[in-house]
Amino acid sequence: MLLLVTGSSCSGKTTAARLCADLPHLAVHDSDEHGVPSDADTAWRQRDLRRWVQEATRLERTGTDLLLTGQSPIGELLAVPEADRLATAVLLMDVEDRTRWRRLEERDPGKWSREEKRAFVGWARWHRAHAVDAAFHPEVLTEGAAAGMRWDRWLPGAGTGPSWMVEVIDTTEQDVTTTAAALRDWVTLQRSQNG
Repeated sequence: MLLLVTGSSCSGKTTAARLCADLPHLAVHDSDEHGVPSDADTAWRQRDLRRWVQEATRLERTGTDLLLTGQSPIGELLAVPEADRLATAVLLMDVEDRTRWRRLEERDPGKWSREEKRAFVGWARWHRAHAVDAAFHPEVLTEGAAAGMRWDRWLPGAGTGPSWMVEVIDTTEQDVTTTAAALRDWVTLQRSQNG
């Protein structure tokens, strides 16, 4: 099973996921751990997600689930050609915009310009809307996309497709222990429903 925890930067995804690493038969990874090129774009992110889906399929054969943190939303996951070969679940980890802005500055003081911080906030707002509505600006994913993606699986009007279900954890008022506990509960529930 692939358990994808998505969202814009500074929502607490990676930190909370690391605290789930002791769960049995669970591999925990961050999509950025093998490096992100300076020219990374939408197509690169989608190709990288495809590699992770292939890894999840490999792990599944050994009885291990993959908990993956990253910024690929549900629409990208459903469109990965191999995604229909394994069980998947998606959780959006989110944080209020002002808190994200503050966390970006605390994590990387002086690194991000005002425009770059606005881009992180804008990406978070798009994630929120996409999590509940497949029809919300799908071109954000489909324009400049990687070759071979199966947008027909979920684009509005494409017929029936996989379930569009995204759980949301808002970390704005939570400490990392509370967030990690909520994530562990979600992982446990998803595994029990798909096991």
